[in-house]
Amino acid sequence: MTAERVNAPPHLPARPPDARKGDFGRVLVVGGSRGMVGAVALATNAALRGGAGLVTFAAPETVQLAIAPLCPCAMSTPLPCHSTGELSPDAVELFSRIAAKQDVIAMGPGMAVGELQADIVGAALGQAKPVVLDADGLNNLGDWPEWPLHRACPLVLTPHPGEFARLTDLSTVDIQADRQGAAVSAVLEWQAGAEQAGELVCVLKGAGTVVTDGRRVYVNDTGNPGMATGGSGDVLTGLIAALIGQGLAPFDAACLGVWAHGRAGDLAAARMGQTSLIATDLLDDLPAALAERAG
Repeated sequence: MTAERVNAPPHLPARPPDARKGDFGRVLVVGGSRGMVGAVALATNAALRGGAGLVTFAAPETVQLAIAPLCPCAMSTPLPCHSTGELSPDAVELFSRIAAKQDVIAMGPGMAVGELQADIVGAALGQAKPVVLDADGLNNLGDWPEWPLHRACPLVLTPHPGEFARLTDLSTVDIQADRQGAAVSAVLEWQAGAEQAGELVCVLKGAGTVVTDGRRVYVNDTGNPGMATGGSGDVLTGLIAALIGQGLAPFDAACLGVWAHGRAGDLAAARMGQTSLIATDLLDDLPAALAERAG
């Protein structure tokens, strides 16, 4: 099967004059751990900059209060932990209750890898709300080869080549030799048997990020090497979730998200050069980037 080439991302729909915050999506960002508090804050702030009406982050109670001041426009929920600081089984139940009230879930930034983290990822895939899965969300799938058969939700996966290699057992050399082919083939395999769950989209990150749902493929032409910096992917995760929350289909949200993410990086690099660019600079330039694709 040959995937149809999409040459440009969609436009962001115009907002009606009588809009209210509930019209633009309730986004839940899940992740965080000791030593990784910034990742959740970046994803949360990107969801807000991306236009989501209401954003909540859920993080282990040991780090929730450290994250909250970094994203003052978001709400937050502490996930229960043992006295050792590790997540407790109650965290899985609480996540499921919170997720039921959201429109879209962004999961993985700074999450860490472990049995309970994997259980939370499994709970996310088993519910019906769209999920954007990144970073340790993807790493927690590594020991669960049957995950595609348990998927009940529309899903956007955002791996870099190393994460994609762990999900597919391909080498990074083979992936980089045929990025489009590898991404399309993987999506078709992951979709088999769970088509009723809705779209499954892969965003294979890197120079010329590839977005595909198996039928269509978009290769992004924005962005620059200055974006090869910690936290850049967390910004993309929150941004794509925000666009889904505003009513874009997962494939369209992923295409517009990677374009705007890269365009923000280009605007930031034009201001300060590539060497000094950091992930928070992308947040500063996202408004201008999205304005270029406003409906």
